[in-house]
Amino acid sequence: MEIGYFTMPSHPPECGLKEGSDWDLQVMRWLDELGYQEAWVGEHHTAPWEPNPTPDLLIAQALMQTKNIRIGPGGFLLPYHHPAELANRVAMLDHLSEGRLNFGVAASGLPSDWAMFNVDGMSGQNRDMTREALEIILKMWSDPAPWTYKGKFWTVTKPDTMFDFLKPHIKPLQAPHPPIGVAGLSKNSDTLKLAGERGFIPMSLNLNPAYVGSHWDSVEIGAAKTGRKPNRADWRLVREVFVADTDEEAWKLSTGDMMGRMMSEYFLPLLGHFGFKDYLKHTPDVPDSDVTVEYCAKRNWVVGSPATVAEKIEKIYDEVGGFGVLLVFGFDYKHKAEAWHHSLSLLKNEVMPRLKHLGSAKKAA
Repeated sequence: MEIGYFTMPSHPPECGLKEGSDWDLQVMRWLDELGYQEAWVGEHHTAPWEPNPTPDLLIAQALMQTKNIRIGPGGFLLPYHHPAELANRVAMLDHLSEGRLNFGVAASGLPSDWAMFNVDGMSGQNRDMTREALEIILKMWSDPAPWTYKGKFWTVTKPDTMFDFLKPHIKPLQAPHPPIGVAGLSKNSDTLKLAGERGFIPMSLNLNPAYVGSHWDSVEIGAAKTGRKPNRADWRLVREVFVADTDEEAWKLSTGDMMGRMMSEYFLPLLGHFGFKDYLKHTPDVPDSDVTVEYCAKRNWVVGSPATVAEKIEKIYDEVGGFGVLLVFGFDYKHKAEAWHHSLSLLKNEVMPRLKHLGSAKKAA
């Protein structure tokens, strides 16, 4: 099993945009020094608790300040980008990364973002746009002949050479393209079916492990359509993680600090508005009112001493049937930077060695 990082990025609303970005860059440098495999950066336009409309700007800086870690958007919200422009932008970023770029894509789930860009998310238009945009992007990178794609949402032309020397010429450094990751949330997720269908990296967002177990079914359903054999080693699980020297200290630093604040002020109310609190319950009969920060910390988060955290990760691994990469969900702890660094360090150096035995038995689906 490997470890990585998934950041929305999350910052409290009073945090300045540059101040938040500086914290994210600091964490990326730590992750690189500690030997984390990868980091993913989200895109949101109308969420004060997730203030980053331009993941590629942060990623470009992070790539210059790190040496080994793979970094990518987690992901670009495809309905809000012209696919031809994004194809060139991502290809350029891949060259700047010297081949360390991952390319995460997502359909967008915030109604306020849908409203800003006039996308009908309630009817699933965002998912249809995501599939079409990705098809165009991959065609831009793979089909050398001139063509015109007339889609439902975009018409894109790859012109022939004009005036002897003007032509589309920008392709990614990694062939045929950077690894593509897609994040899924709901049961029977269409996005995760797409991952299975196309052989993309499936990422399950931070929900109850009992619920997340169903996500692999979606990957397998998609893979069956195209005769692929999905590999559980490719599956990423995003979890809230805080490791400290003792269970008591970890509980205090998580529930009693920024993790608890973000959940109580933003994430739990957001899921409540959507009627999505079921995604956090260990059994469906738990009342919504019982789904509190403490409930989530006890049932879903991976919080405690190195021994406790290792035990919790192994339990999740067994519950879902095996996965390949644990992605730590990013929080803003710049006010207690040493505690966050210590948590990341303990996870890498104290927890992961206890889990070396995982991953050998369940490589295949």
